Order: sequence, then C-alpha cells, then structure tokens
Amino acid sequence: MTSLLTFVLAQATGQPDPLQNMLSTILPFAAIILIFYFMMIRPQQKRQKEMKAMLESMKRGDKVVTSSGIHGTITDIEDNVITVQIAENTKVRFEKVAVTTVVNK
Repeated sequence: MTSLLTFVLAQATGQPDPLQNMLSTILPFAAIILIFYFMMIRPQQKRQKEMKAMLESMKRGDKVVTSSGIHGTITDIEDNVITVQIAENTKVRFEKVAVTTVVNK
C-alpha cells in the first residue's frame, strides 16, 4: 500500500518513476556488455575450440604450416611435440601449438 501511495504521490508531483530511472541507468550498461560479449568474447572462444580440434586431429603425413612460416609434413607425433620434415633428411621438432594451419591434401 505504501509503495502504491509513493507511486501516486510521485506521479502527482511530477517526479519520474524510480523504476524508470533505474531502467534508464542500467539498460545502456547491459547493452554494452551484450555487444562486448557477441563482438569479442564469443568469437575468441569459437577460434579456441577450432584450434584445439585442429591440434587434436593432426596425424602423421599431414602437411602443416607453423607460426614461423615453415611448411612441412608431420613424421612423428608425441604428447605435445611433433616432428616435421621440411626437406629431405631435415626434420625439426616443434611444439604442437606452433602449428597454425593443417594444409588439405
């Protein structure tokens, strides 16, 4: 009853509704948070999932490109280390996370 009375008195005196004031303050912040989530956080999470799936699906014989731009073929895979053959009789060991692209055959 007192909240109804407060509302009626506020309307009679020309004061704005407290709920309306609160919404007009909170709504822009909520909109900024939603825009930030959909423009920055969600795409980054998607890229991380794709990268993890790519690293887990690597196998011997795949052609890869490393973050340093070296092209080669995977010859051996250990836990977090892969061996990449970049030329005849030239093999280099890399961390799996150094691979940026698995080139389609």
